[in-house]
Amino acid sequence: MSTYNPVTTRLLSFHDAVDDFISGKDTPRDYLERCIATIEDREPDVKAFVVMDLDAARAAADASTARYKSGTPLSLIDGMPMGIKDLYDTADLPTQMNSKLFEGLQPDFDAASVYALKQGGAVIIGKTTTTEFGLGAAPPTRNPFDLERTPGGSSSGTAAAVGASMLPAATGSQVGGSIIRPAAYCANYGFKPTFGALNRAGGRSIAPSGSHLGTHAGSLEDMWQAARQIAHVAGPDAGHTPLLGPMTLPKARKPQRLVRMYTGGWELTDEMSQHIFEDLIDDLRTAGIEIVEPDELPVTAALEASFQAVYPYAASILGYEMRWPVREYCNKDASKVSEVIHQRLELGENMTADDYQRALAFKAKLTSEVAAVAGFADGFISLASPGPAPMGITSTGNSAYQVPSSLSGMPTMTLPLLASEGLPLGVQIGGFHHGDATLVAHAAWLRDWRLTA
Repeated sequence: MSTYNPVTTRLLSFHDAVDDFISGKDTPRDYLERCIATIEDREPDVKAFVVMDLDAARAAADASTARYKSGTPLSLIDGMPMGIKDLYDTADLPTQMNSKLFEGLQPDFDAASVYALKQGGAVIIGKTTTTEFGLGAAPPTRNPFDLERTPGGSSSGTAAAVGASMLPAATGSQVGGSIIRPAAYCANYGFKPTFGALNRAGGRSIAPSGSHLGTHAGSLEDMWQAARQIAHVAGPDAGHTPLLGPMTLPKARKPQRLVRMYTGGWELTDEMSQHIFEDLIDDLRTAGIEIVEPDELPVTAALEASFQAVYPYAASILGYEMRWPVREYCNKDASKVSEVIHQRLELGENMTADDYQRALAFKAKLTSEVAAVAGFADGFISLASPGPAPMGITSTGNSAYQVPSSLSGMPTMTLPLLASEGLPLGVQIGGFHHGDATLVAHAAWLRDWRLTA
């Protein structure tokens, strides 16, 4: 176990190496080799990858090196070593979803996001682990800061690979808390954009109305620029507004007023983590940011009440929507589907169309309540988890802090600003629909403020 300090611990940053690529002091191939050396050292313990193709990664890094030498990089992420969550198709690597049913499945085409990253010159090292279908049994992955603890999930390998400095960035996805929570446990910057803002085509989600594609990284710059590259080339889901904003990290902007979110997570949070977060809130107030308690205004009180009530509705929507294809998976070979998935499917099988409609009505109400706060505050703040990563790897932790933002579709981020028990303790900030660039600008200010406070 290593002792984590959010001020002194630095994960990989690809962004910081680019100037040396341009000047010739460093190359993408040499950067990749340093990543591979770290993988060789840490991967046997962390187990973040399902499969890798280092020969293909080296060839891609060599091509990127040649482009920098000729002054023709393809994008801001040209040469960036990346991992792809094993729920998204890759034409040259299998997509197995941590499922015995899909062992060895080789897609013919890249997912839209993978295509976009490759078009920008990203160097794909391999597929990172996930829970079964993103919802079920946990993978063997371990937390890089304490191997006896979970890295979180379902973006388990993505968060662990970034946290172990094996990669500067990787893709993740979230239905409940699958980007924000593992990112928080592993000291990543984790980004869940507005629902639909990044193209999910070629993803194998079994929760279509709730799954968000996002990015994890060791730096804010890499997190944002990888996401913007996906949006720039692949666009959004059909019928949705794309991720908007500059290709480079938005300029830091100090938030003036943040609404504190308690959700169902606060009462589950250990006492030490509560005290650490309260100290952060006091520091923010001292820095001139107004922190609004939910009970101060009817509009925020109504929203907090919905945040507290959200979980059964989210579970119902998930259960109802996953009936297909999971029913077919179970019919094919129920013994290859985990008990967790069987239980989630049973919930959906026992629902009626009226039940589903009531859950969707709650979702619409929640979304409108978030929007109602937009004219009053700059965003939201909470912890990203009820404490540091819990012991053991069979559970990926509790998603109570993330489910409200996931169901509403609002953009959220986690920032590695705190530590508890010598382990990462993430801070979650939320914004308003299609205000992703503003949210990231606030994150940049919070990062810079925390590092200099």
